[in-house]
Amino acid sequence: MSEKFTLLSKESVIEVMERFKAHNPKPESELVWTSPFTLLVSVVLSAQATDKSVNIATEKLYAVADTPQKILALGEEGLIPYIKSIGLYKSKAKHVIGLCKKLIDDFDGVVPQTRDSLMSLPGVGRKTANVVLNVVWHKPTMPVDTHLMRICPKIGLAEGTNPLEVEKSLVERIPLEYMEHAHHWLILHGRYICTARKPLCDSCFLADICKHNG
Repeated sequence: MSEKFTLLSKESVIEVMERFKAHNPKPESELVWTSPFTLLVSVVLSAQATDKSVNIATEKLYAVADTPQKILALGEEGLIPYIKSIGLYKSKAKHVIGLCKKLIDDFDGVVPQTRDSLMSLPGVGRKTANVVLNVVWHKPTMPVDTHLMRICPKIGLAEGTNPLEVEKSLVERIPLEYMEHAHHWLILHGRYICTARKPLCDSCFLADICKHNG
């Protein structure tokens, strides 16, 4: 039997977005980056890791290697000491070296601006591609991570039991004017207010709208 979802009305979705906007008009990624390439690498490294742990590692890495050519020159063995503090560092080192090589060979060392091209790079899935497109080029994409998977059906913003279903539901239901910031609003809400272990429902500014509310 398929899971039943209780969805907010169109008017309520707009109200949720307006409250996010009032609470945090210009949300930003918590990853520290200086170029499309460094953001891409940081997002790849952030899989199953915190942004804070990635920032600590990449601060030293990007000081010595912040281009595909420089990181490729390090090689996997040279890259690993910089990212060893991050989970799954061996497979991530392999992915980063692979994506650097492909960027140089196929894209003249420039990060591409389409989802399909980004997803052709080693270690880059749909969520990572959507993050880069949204954060760097402000495209109306919706990266769905574990936070969004958990809170969006709960609040009533989306339906779905996998990331692609939730992504499509959010894109269909959130008006375009909010799409540049919607992903950031939702991920920050999941990290700091609608947390998995102990959601702060009593102080949540969506409590009167949320379909779950506790």
